[in-house]
Amino acid sequence: MENSHKYFENRQCKYYPCHKQTETINCLFCYCPMYFLDKCLGSPEYTTKADGTVIKNCTNCSFPHNAENYEEIIQYLSEKLKNKK
Repeated sequence: MENSHKYFENRQCKYYPCHKQTETINCLFCYCPMYFLDKCLGSPEYTTKADGTVIKNCTNCSFPHNAENYEEIIQYLSEKLKNKK
C-alpha cells in the first residue's frame, strides 16, 4: 500500500520498527488514538507502578500499526465520541 490518508511508513524514524513486527508498520497512528480509552481494540497489558498506579502498556500491541485496521479504528473512535455527547 502506498503512503496515503490510511497508511504512512517512516523508516527514517529512530524508533522504527517500534514493535516486533516483521512486515510493514503503519506509522499513521504512531501514538495510538485509543490509548486514552479504558477499552480499546488492541491487546494492551497493564503495569502497576511502585506507587500503585496502573498504566496501560501497549508495547506488545501492534493493532493500530496494521494498515488493514484503519477503518475499524476510525469507526470505533467515531462511535466512542458519539456516545460521549
